[in-house]
Amino acid sequence: MAIEETVETTETAAPAGVAEAVETAGTVTYPTAPGYQVNVRSGPSTNHRLIKVLPYNTRVPIRCQRHGQKVSGPYGTTDVWDCIAPGQYVSDAYVQTGSDGFVTVPCG
Repeated sequence: MAIEETVETTETAAPAGVAEAVETAGTVTYPTAPGYQVNVRSGPSTNHRLIKVLPYNTRVPIRCQRHGQKVSGPYGTTDVWDCIAPGQYVSDAYVQTGSDGFVTVPCG
């Protein structure tokens, strides 16, 4: 006699145009703006050294956030910069966090 297991799930779709943060192996990542290659800087301004350019459709972890130079991008104008790795910052104007403010701890 076979035993069948039924699993019910309830999924709530995000509103159109809103991407959700994804948790992979304990790390939450956020999508960069579609159609953009995002510059990664050594600090929170465009005057800081360019470290690398992220490819299209990248997801980034946000370790901490800090205020810096005001930048305009697809997600508005903001002075919030996201630290994606030690010494690596991207403007929050190019990361879809779903918030105009901080989504994690301030950088120390």
